Amino acid sequence: MTIAVAGLGYVGMSIAVLLAQHNEVVALDVNATRVAQVNARRSPIEDAEISKWLAEQSLNLRATQDAAEALTGAEFVIVATPTNYDARSNRFDTSSVETVIRQARQYAPDATIVVKSTVPVGFVERMRAETGYDGILFSPEFLREGRALYDNLYPSRIVVGDHGPAAKRLAELLTEGAIRKDMPILFTGPVEAEAIKLFSNTYLAMRVAYFNELDSYSVARGLNTREIIDGVGLDPRIGEHYNNPSFGYGGYCLPKDTKQLLANYNEVPQQLIAAVVESNRTRKDFIADQIIARQPRLVGVYRLVMKAGSDNFRDSSIQGIMKRIKAKGIPCIVYEPVLTEDHFFHSPVIRDLNEFKQQADLIITNRRTPELDDVADKLFTRDLFGVD
Repeated sequence: MTIAVAGLGYVGMSIAVLLAQHNEVVALDVNATRVAQVNARRSPIEDAEISKWLAEQSLNLRATQDAAEALTGAEFVIVATPTNYDARSNRFDTSSVETVIRQARQYAPDATIVVKSTVPVGFVERMRAETGYDGILFSPEFLREGRALYDNLYPSRIVVGDHGPAAKRLAELLTEGAIRKDMPILFTGPVEAEAIKLFSNTYLAMRVAYFNELDSYSVARGLNTREIIDGVGLDPRIGEHYNNPSFGYGGYCLPKDTKQLLANYNEVPQQLIAAVVESNRTRKDFIADQIIARQPRLVGVYRLVMKAGSDNFRDSSIQGIMKRIKAKGIPCIVYEPVLTEDHFFHSPVIRDLNEFKQQADLIITNRRTPELDDVADKLFTRDLFGVD
């Protein structure tokens, strides 16, 4: 089968590699560097499994910037372009997805179009109505940054927002490429599939926010946060996962998905979803106040990325902390190897780790790392378990 994949981020790259084991896959991206990296069998994103598979596996995969070349003759078109949240319109910016859908209708009019990008509830129904074409499906991804291919090879579940033959064929393609074969497969309506994605991520954000607020209470009252979390987690209905305090939830998905779900509630009564969004702001305020109270001379910001094994620092919580303490007049320096600029938000980027450690009298880090063991007395973190 010939399959086109639009978008070479962690969603598009991981599914392109997965499907290229048994199909001809042509990847489409507007970024020339990413296209060249894929054609040279180098991963354009930080993902150990993708790098390994590109280098070692026999994959029928090539990339191009030419939409006609990528889409012509495709039987499936997988859309994995970014949908950032636009605070002005209070919704996802789905323009890149809509562009690919129009191109697919032009160059591959009979292809099944599978949207993997996260979209507002009702997006597929709107696209079907606007194009007069029912061959547009939504299939949510449930992938971790830095482990995207692994999560496609060992999926927790496969959800396809349609009940027709094309949906079943998509599920077969995803299963064929996976190593795990016994994953649950769920076929739903398109709107229900879109809601599954947003509600799943908002639940995870809610859990992060819950344990962060537990930690805020413990810090404010002088209690041992870890002992409380250990006791709470012994209840099997709660469990000992996703419970490590942080500076707040961040990264590519949770901030934008929670806000989009809240926007979808515009005519539906709710309290909890708004509280999840607001809780993240409150947590950052609390953490910043804790740092400011220490009256540091120069704060070192160690890594902007959200977690180990990722090269993405968009909406990372530590940026929110940095902005808050800088607003109080406390200068910062940044250590972030993935940055090529000399300044980040008008703060110097220090590329030598030892120099960074020496200059800063307080170092903030969302997650502990052995690199900072020798300056433990300077550290401010809420990482209690040493996991993401």
